[in-house]
Amino acid sequence: MVRASTLRAFSLAIAVSAALVACKGDEAKEDLAPSSQTVTVATATRTDLPRVISASGSVSAWEEVPVGAETGGLVATAVLVDEGAYVRQGQPLVQLNTALLAAQLRQQQAALQTAEANAARDDAALARSQELKERGFLSQASLDTALANQRSSQAGVAQARAGLSQAQTQLAQATIRAPVSGLIISRNVTRGQIVAAGTELFRMVRDGRLELDAQVPESDLALLRSGMLAEIVSDQSVTTTGSVRIVTPEVDTETRLGVARIALAAGSGLRPGMFARATIDAGTQPGVAVPTPAVLYRENRAGVFVLQPDNTVRFTPVTVAGRTDQRTSVSNIEPGARVVVSGAGFLNEGDRVTVQAAAPVAAAPAAGTTTAPARK
Repeated sequence: MVRASTLRAFSLAIAVSAALVACKGDEAKEDLAPSSQTVTVATATRTDLPRVISASGSVSAWEEVPVGAETGGLVATAVLVDEGAYVRQGQPLVQLNTALLAAQLRQQQAALQTAEANAARDDAALARSQELKERGFLSQASLDTALANQRSSQAGVAQARAGLSQAQTQLAQATIRAPVSGLIISRNVTRGQIVAAGTELFRMVRDGRLELDAQVPESDLALLRSGMLAEIVSDQSVTTTGSVRIVTPEVDTETRLGVARIALAAGSGLRPGMFARATIDAGTQPGVAVPTPAVLYRENRAGVFVLQPDNTVRFTPVTVAGRTDQRTSVSNIEPGARVVVSGAGFLNEGDRVTVQAAAPVAAAPAAGTTTAPARK
């Protein structure tokens, strides 16, 4: 009997212990169960918001002008400007040796004087021949000869004048001048160099005007118009303004990017070849808007958490088209979708949430009323 009682007591103790263990296991499971995050949501609506298009590209010259030598085989005796200089149209840039050209000019001047003297002689001979012919003392053949000599001498004068003009032009070309006003960006000539005809000596940016060749996605090209304002920022923290000059009609078949050429303001501090980013004000455009705090960035991608019918959330990537402090225009979201606003930064894909009702706005006190101080 004693042994049976002991066995019953031992069995009862085991049962009680098992029950306690089961209760603690249930409590542990309840502690490990995921908690529901309390959030607020807002409905995506269709509205008009300012549209800003972001683009980037390289700074280039509005128009590059090469400067070369028209007369070749001469030595550069002086280089008058260097890279980075701003020059005016007609300003001397390089002086070539003019000794040979000056001698050729004097030779052509002497040839012209000789031709003019021969022409004067033949003019006088023709006048005498005509007078003798009228008196009957000269044959027609002799008159024709005098007339031919006079015409030949006149042609000689014209030829000598052309040669003189050529010599004067070549002498003038020995002084290489700026064809337009602009900024010198490269120099390829040194003093003492023998310059060949057609050699590029300088490269200029016409009028010093620069522009940004901004790469724009093809979906945004239709929104751009000539004259739209833009803000440009470079990696060297140089900030300037500009305006869209032209939108090229061609789109790259591989990158699906078009080019918007943005004319930069004078004195921008940028240089050809620099990389810069532009934000272009495309005006007000229709789109789907959500509260700005609802837009998050995960792995460098913008997106919002969309509330599902079962109170779970799904992260949906979006493209930001325009933004204000309160509202952001996005793509890939349909009007009427409910997006998480408050608490979105603490969520992960598939989390279950509890939607909190928006707090009612307290009514403003009526004019002339005061609030009684609380009693202590």
